[in-house]
This record gives sequence, C-alpha cells and structure tokens, in this order.
Amino acid sequence: MVTGRGRYTSDHHFDGQVAGHFVRADRAHAKIVRIDIDEAKRLPGVLDVVVGSDLAATGWKGAPAMAFFKGVGGSSVRVPFRTGLAQGRVRFVGEPVALVVAETENIAQDAAELIAIEYEDLPIYVEPGDALASGAVPLHEDYSDNLAFDYEYGDRKSTEPGFAEAAHVVRVTLHAQRISGNPMEPKSCTALYSASDDSYEVCIPTQGAGDIKNSLAAITGMPPEKFKIRSMDVGGGFGVRNEVYPEFLAVMLAAKRTGKPVKWLGTRSETLSGDHHGRGADLMGELALDAKGRFLALRVEWLVNLGAFSSNAGPLINTVAAPTSSAVSLYDIRAVHGRHRLVFTNTTPTTAYRGAGRPNVAYLWERLIEDAAEVMGIDPVKLRRRNLLRKNAFPFKTPTGSSYDSADPARLLDTALQAADWDGFKARRKAAQKNGKLRGLGLALFLEPSGGMGKEQVEIRVASSGKLELYSQAGPSGQGHETVFPVLVADVLGIPDDRVELRYNEPTAPKLVGVGTFGSRSLICHGAALQAAAKEIVEKGKKLAATELEVAPTDVTFDKGVYRVTGTDLTISMKVLIEKRWGEAAHPLDTNIMFDIASAFPSGAHIAEVEIDPDTGSSAIVNYIAADDCGNIVNHKLVEGQLHGGLMQGIGQVIGEHIAYDNESGQLLSGTFMDYFMPKAHNLTPVTLIDCGVPSPFNPLGAKGAGEAGATGSVPALANAYLNALKMAGVKKLEMPYTPARVWRAIQDAKAANGAA
Repeated sequence: MVTGRGRYTSDHHFDGQVAGHFVRADRAHAKIVRIDIDEAKRLPGVLDVVVGSDLAATGWKGAPAMAFFKGVGGSSVRVPFRTGLAQGRVRFVGEPVALVVAETENIAQDAAELIAIEYEDLPIYVEPGDALASGAVPLHEDYSDNLAFDYEYGDRKSTEPGFAEAAHVVRVTLHAQRISGNPMEPKSCTALYSASDDSYEVCIPTQGAGDIKNSLAAITGMPPEKFKIRSMDVGGGFGVRNEVYPEFLAVMLAAKRTGKPVKWLGTRSETLSGDHHGRGADLMGELALDAKGRFLALRVEWLVNLGAFSSNAGPLINTVAAPTSSAVSLYDIRAVHGRHRLVFTNTTPTTAYRGAGRPNVAYLWERLIEDAAEVMGIDPVKLRRRNLLRKNAFPFKTPTGSSYDSADPARLLDTALQAADWDGFKARRKAAQKNGKLRGLGLALFLEPSGGMGKEQVEIRVASSGKLELYSQAGPSGQGHETVFPVLVADVLGIPDDRVELRYNEPTAPKLVGVGTFGSRSLICHGAALQAAAKEIVEKGKKLAATELEVAPTDVTFDKGVYRVTGTDLTISMKVLIEKRWGEAAHPLDTNIMFDIASAFPSGAHIAEVEIDPDTGSSAIVNYIAADDCGNIVNHKLVEGQLHGGLMQGIGQVIGEHIAYDNESGQLLSGTFMDYFMPKAHNLTPVTLIDCGVPSPFNPLGAKGAGEAGATGSVPALANAYLNALKMAGVKKLEMPYTPARVWRAIQDAKAANGAA
C-alpha cells in the first residue's frame, strides 16, 4: 500500500473497456410514468442505455437478504423484489433508474442529461412511525402495509413477575441516528461477459468473494463457478461492502449487451446516497429493579428504519445477530423480552455497519443503568458491580438462548476504573469549572457476539517455488490477514513466515465452502481453520519423514520444524519435505480441510472523559480508556489498529455523523462532505488500550473478535460522558450526534427552562 502497489477496482483495466454512468431518482417516492432514452441513445459514442424493464426481462431474481429466521406468529421477513434498476416506481432519492454506457465517461454523463423521466409523485415516509401510520401507502405493491418484519425474543411472560414486584422501574427512549459507512473507495464495478462460456468476470470492492458468487448465482440462476470475482484490495469494508448492490447487476447486463468490459466508478455523493446506511433505529428499554438495585427483568423495543428494501444483512443484524445474542450484556438478569419491528421507508436501505447492532444494545443498556442509578441514588459503578456476571458463571446460558463462552467482568471494570483514575474525577471537574468548562465522565460495559456457526474450508498448497500458498474465503479489507495467517501456519510448521503466502479472491483459486470477512470472525474461523490444516500437514509429514528416514511413522516426532527419530540423531526438516520434488501432480503435503467453526463473545469496559465549552457547544475528548477481552491475541499491533478504527467510527457517530433527510420531500440533506461530518485525527485523544483477555474455550486459538469492540464500547461510554457533563448545565436529555450546535442549543434551552421555572 505504502509503495503504491495496492490494486483497487479502478486499477483493473481491460482491452476495449467502456464507461458506465447512472441516472438516479431525484425524488423519494413516485411512479415512473415514462422514460425517454431515444435522444441519449442517438448521441455519438453512446453504446447502450439500460433501464429497469431490460433487467426484468432477464428473469433474474431480486437481490437476496439473510432471512432464514421467523418472527411473530411464524412470519417471515418481507424481501421485496429489487432489480438492478428501478422499474415502475422509485422509492428513495438516489435509487438507480438507468445506466448509460458510452465510449468515455464524459460522453456517458452528457447522454445521461438527455434522458427524460416523467414521474407521478406518491406520499413520502422518512420516519418508520409515519410509514406504519393508519392510511400510509405501502411502498411495495405485494404487501398491504410497510411492516417488513415483526420479531420477538426472550419471554414476555417471564418478565411480568419482575415488573410487578419491582421497587423501581426505569424507562429510556433513545434514537440511534442513521450514518454512512463511507469507505475510502467509493462503490464501483467493472464487469466483463464471455459469450463463449456464458460467464462473468466482476471487479468490485467486497468483504467476501465467495458470498458474492453465491448471491449472483441465486439472482441469475447460473452456477457460482460462472462468476470470477476480482477484489484484491478493498478501501474499507465496515459491513457495507458485503452484498450485491443493484448497480453491479446493471453493469453486468450492460457488459453482456454491448460485448465490452464496462467500468463504473462511483462518486462520493453516490456512496453517501446509494451505499446502504448503518444504524437508524428508535430504542426503548424498561428495567425493573428491586429495593437493593438488583436487576429483575428487562423489556426492549426497537423500531428500525430498514429503508426502502431489505438489504442482505439489514434484517439479520437488527434481530438475531446482536440484539438476541447479546441481550443481557455482562449483567446477571434472567428475565428478558424484546420486540423489534422493521419498517420500510422512502430512504436508502440500511445494513450492517461496524458493530452491526451491538452498539445499540450497549447504548440502551448503559443509559438504563445510568438512569436507574440516579433514580435510586446509587453510585452507578456500585450498581453495575452489584449486577455483574461472575467469572465462574461462564460458560453462561442466557435467557435468550445464547451461550457466552468466557469473560471476567469484574476484572474489566476494576482495570478500567483504575486506569481512568475514576476517583480523581471530582478534582478534575472542579478545575474545569474554574476554566468555564463542563467536564463529564462516562462508563460503559458491553459484551458482543463474534465469529459464527457453520463450516469453513481452507486449502494449503505447495507452490513450484517451494512456498506454501494459503487459500481462504477471508480477503482482507484492512485487518492484516496477509500478516497474521502466514504466521499462524508458519509457527505450526516451524518454517519462516516469509515462506508462506495468503492468496485470496483470485479467479483461479480452488472452490471453497465458507463466508467472507465480517462480524469479527476472521481469526476465530479462518485462522483456526488454517491452523488445523497446518497441523494436518505435520501429520502427513510424519509419514513422508518416516519413509525418507526408513523407520515406522510411530517412531517419528516433530518439534520446531524438524522430524526426529526417537532416541537417535536422525532428522529431516519440514522445509526439506516441502521443497522436495516428489514426482506427483500434486504435492503430498497439499491439504484441504473442512473445519467446524464456533462463536465467541468479546467484552470490554470503556471509560470516556469529555470537556464542553458551554459558550460555543464545542467539545473535546480528554481521556479514553478501553479495557478489552479479545481472548488470545496473535498480533497486538493489528488488534490495536482494529480497536482504534472502531473507536473512531464510534466517535464519529457520537459527535457528528448523521445521514439526514428532509421529512417532507425525502431529499438527502447530507449528501456531500460539505454536509456530512467525518471524524478527524484531532477528535481522538491518546487512548489507553488494556488487554484483559480471557481465552475462549470454544475455538482452538482461544480467540475472540476485536474488529467491532471500539465502536460498540465507545458509543455508550461517550454518550454517558456527554450527558454527565451536560447535566451540570441542566440538560436532562439530548440525542446524538452531540454537535456544537445541538449542544449549545440544549444548554440555552435548559437555561430558558430554569429561568421560567
């Protein structure tokens, strides 16, 4: 990367390549009465104009969604048909309507301006509550209303005694605003079609080439091997790069129709409006406590803005993926009920974004605890400590069906408190007051799922060069797989790690079962599978070594890269066995295995300290402590990088990021970086990261995820810190993001209210 040898979508060039440019909906909800493309097609240099009816004529199915689970009454997630281009109706601003293909990008843009579209406007619903209101027009003709899914977990009846007997019940309502993943590399696609074998080659930024192949196969009805996916380097994944976007289908069809490679490079505005967004939910929680502050029961409701369509991951991450699996967080509570309603609106669809539902769970929990502490007059640290799960309670079966593998909540809490000098905060707050500043301290505990169930297949081959080539479905998007995975294998085999190379997302790679890189799963799943394959190579090597040394395999031992005949000085190295020419088509050490994978539950205690200038509303994070249990860590530097990245994205959500729509028109109000805030280096104070790992017993590496902990912990910790500071100015409630304007207005409103009182 540093030397400029990175290879992204725009770096793929093919002979005869032409350019694509999309015409997008300029309104949020309307019938398409007429599309006139004749003038555009007559422009010299224009090769084709593709519209929705062209895609519908292919017989391709709509983009799939992960919707294998059931909801209330056995209901299923509604997955409306979605072609690559709008047909009959547009449902959000920025939805692709037509694709112009021309000899150059400039000609394609000029032709796009010649396309005339006549619309008939329909009612617009930006907020899920409005879309569910009586009389609301359904966004999709196949359904009678805009409720995409109604999902329950836990047991409502089990919570009734707790609330009936409770000495205190606290209720919290919160809004987790919609935000953009904003990868550095805008969404793009280059597609080639081969008529000779009816196959496609597709260059895109993706977090999982295997996932994309399977999705394209499901959409087109063609076998997965008909698709070659090129995705060497990815300029940011964050969850939004793990599905088939409609633009990809349109570009593929254009390549088939023109017989030429078609390249489309998205713009930043297209990324902000068309990339699936993250978060976007109204959260409500009720917590019942006894007179001593023991947690008795929890009830949760989410109203989720799913956008105009069901994205691939949107339904999953707002139901079973995070809310159900981590429902009790790190607290000992045995009665839980949750109900989540997912709603179609005239906005861009939402999907997984770093944390993928986990920050919402932690945010709601930690705000409930802060409110409970205030209502009961209990120190919030003592209240948490009183209800923490004990280390010896793990593995822990939750009332929602999850099995938490391991954790040490008390150690996390104590470590973070000591590192943050929690007891010295009063003096720091007093000093800040003398300087006219509001200082706040916020604590958050969390637990989140990582990994996943299923199987992972990997292959290790000996190349003609004598190097080992590792094949896996895990292509990196900044995690450092190409560093970690070779080291894991080299350590088992006792060879230098520069003799091992990770190969991924290559069209010629072997066909493997498994999924891509998401959900903090890489080391748990792909890493453990590669380690297991390396151990199998050691066993294969014993037989080869025994043959070479003319002894029985039972007489051979292996240690640090060397096979030795027990009780003798006869040896042969793994390196020699790898580099030996065996005269066979395949090297006898080549190994392909299928590996059963497991989930794990990382956890953490984060503490944030902030300072606010009440005269301007501006603020700064003055201290941040993150004590995290990521299980066993293979490479600390890479884990620290993952934590820092997650922290920055959590900070962005808390202090400024916000995808905003006009409620009346559905127009996007934050469609460029002139209007959409992105966190910068100065927003992050030096962070203290503390490893409090407890190895997971559920996988052979003892690993847990690390990629999303920063975002999951920082959102509630920072929210608590900001609200703790604003309490000094009389502000009782304020929703994210805590921009200077919002903070200043809240302080002024509190002054006015106190004056009126």
